[in-house]
Amino acid sequence: MDLDKYKNEALKKASEHKKYLEKLKNKKPKKLDQELIEIHDKIFSHIDCLQCANCCKTTGPLFLEKDIERISKYLRMKPIDFIDQYLYKDEDNDWIFKQLPCPFLDSSNYCSIYEVRPKACKEYPHTDRKKFYQINKLTLKNTVICPAAYEVVELLMKTIRM
Repeated sequence: MDLDKYKNEALKKASEHKKYLEKLKNKKPKKLDQELIEIHDKIFSHIDCLQCANCCKTTGPLFLEKDIERISKYLRMKPIDFIDQYLYKDEDNDWIFKQLPCPFLDSSNYCSIYEVRPKACKEYPHTDRKKFYQINKLTLKNTVICPAAYEVVELLMKTIRM
C-alpha cells in the first residue's frame, strides 16, 4: 500500500471532495446511510488496516472517561496512572496521547489493547456512521490519513451524483 500516493491524491482532490461533501450535507440523500454502509463494506473488503495502520502512527484518538477507565482496568493500572503515563489534555480540553505513534501499536501493526481500544479507534474512519454528512471536516482530514476513507469518498462520489 503506497500511503504517499493516497495522501497526494487526497490532497489534490481535497477541494473537489470538500465541495461534494458540502453538497451532500445540504441535500442529504434519502438512502445515504444505506449506500454508505455498502460502500464502506466494499472498500474494507479489499483494504486491510493491518497493512497500513497510518491512523495509529500519525493520529491519536480522543479518550473519553469511559475509555480511560476501561483501558486502565485492562492494563491493571489506576486511571490516574494511565493518564500520567500516556495522556495529556489538549487545547480543546480533550484527553489525547502525549506522543505518537500509538504506544499500543506493535511492529506488526497489531493493537495490544484492541479488545478495549478507545471508542474513537473502534469507529475510525467513521465511514459507516449514520448522518455521515455531519462530519465533513473530519472526513476530509481522514481522506489524507486513511486510504479507505479516501476510497469511500471517491466511490460515494460515483455512486451518489450531486
